[in-house]
Amino acid sequence: MSEPQQVTDRPAAGPPPAHNVDRFFRISERGSTLGREIRGGFATFFTMAYILVLNPIILGSAKDRTGQQLDAVQLTTATALVAAVMTIIMGVAGNLPLALAAGLGLNAVVAFQIAPLMTWDDAMGLIVLEGLLICVLVVTGLREAVMHAIPQPLKQAISVGIGLFIAFIGFVDAGFVSRIPDAANTTVPVQLGGTGTLAGWPMLVFCLGVLLTVALLARKVKGAILISIVTMTAVAIVIDSIADIKTWGLTTPSWPDSIVDAPDFGLLGDFDLFGAFGAPGVGVVTVVLLIFTLILSDFFDTMGTVVGVSAEAGLLDEEGKVPNLGRVLLIDGAAAVAGGAASASSATSYIESAAGVGEGARTGFSNLVTGGLFALALFLTPLLTIVPLQAAAPALVAVGFLMMTQVKHIDWDRYDIAVPAFLTIAVMPFTYSITNGIGAGFLAYVVIKTVLGKAREVHWLLWATSALFLVYFAIDPIEQLLGAK
Repeated sequence: MSEPQQVTDRPAAGPPPAHNVDRFFRISERGSTLGREIRGGFATFFTMAYILVLNPIILGSAKDRTGQQLDAVQLTTATALVAAVMTIIMGVAGNLPLALAAGLGLNAVVAFQIAPLMTWDDAMGLIVLEGLLICVLVVTGLREAVMHAIPQPLKQAISVGIGLFIAFIGFVDAGFVSRIPDAANTTVPVQLGGTGTLAGWPMLVFCLGVLLTVALLARKVKGAILISIVTMTAVAIVIDSIADIKTWGLTTPSWPDSIVDAPDFGLLGDFDLFGAFGAPGVGVVTVVLLIFTLILSDFFDTMGTVVGVSAEAGLLDEEGKVPNLGRVLLIDGAAAVAGGAASASSATSYIESAAGVGEGARTGFSNLVTGGLFALALFLTPLLTIVPLQAAAPALVAVGFLMMTQVKHIDWDRYDIAVPAFLTIAVMPFTYSITNGIGAGFLAYVVIKTVLGKAREVHWLLWATSALFLVYFAIDPIEQLLGAK
């Protein structure tokens, strides 16, 4: 069973609600203001707007079994539409500052592991099926029960691990940290910059952005993260206009020729729910294992994100529980269904929402802003995607620091808590996966409790979940054993 632990400081209650919007979203009650919610909504959008560029690149670059590729314009429309609708629904029904969009990692699995085995319609049908099964787990109460069974120290470790992970994402996205090519024949996996040194104007924008963000945060300036993003985007646009720069990465900060682009909804509804089971050369066992992998990854990525963002916002109750958890998880499951039905891949909660929380967002009202910007992106994609990663990534680094502060609540003198917490924190950034970190922590927790003769303290759901993670980590030999590979 979980030990009593401190909960992250909760925001002080503000003045009484002044209007219906305030009362509905409980803005004042959670110690926030409309201004903070709006700034938070903008900050979240700008830190995750890259998905409008990246998701079409990942899905559009892959071919299905028949050699077909998805249209980039249609993918951009589908990505923006799903993000807009599901983020707004999460804000209104879940009342958490938690934005949703096509999940990174999951889209790569769809593009490079699933699609080559079947048609795109079959692959997206598999995503819809995965989302429906997630919803069943929520309706039966199993998904929520698993989250409540997690000891509070492990929840705090998940939040800290996500903080390091999101900071690492910021460093990598900006090019401050890069992977060393395998041809280098070195055991060092990453390096500073692209060649072991920091070079180029884009890198200067990132470094200045980090310094500006942390300076504003230290001065407790309202809107620190958003001010930094907007300021460094303006600086990047000026630099790009006067300097000879080879590449900024995914997004070039130059004023577009046209700020309006017509959406193309051609991919909506292009899925076959059970088509994967009849795909030539694909056995039922293979399909079942693919669904299992998708569910487990989606299940625990969302769990980590919801706990991490809620903890950083100070919204966990005295028992470490997330408000409106059942609705939040159901909406997240529905987002997976929507993503598959729109051919945008599985949509899920975004850890970049922590940028909005860092800006002061505490309620679902900020989601109306984020979702509204995604809706605008359906028509104004050229304008809203001029923010380069080098200008947005400093927000992720700053938020990583803010989430890291929760490490103080973990009892590092108790090995049955400290070791699982450490593995949870370390494995997330080192394997670039929230799910892997949670799995490592769960397995270590169960093993150490058993070794210490405290197996009865482990909730049965943690035993069951740990067994599933054992299968998850050993999926390759299991596939070979079952002849699915």
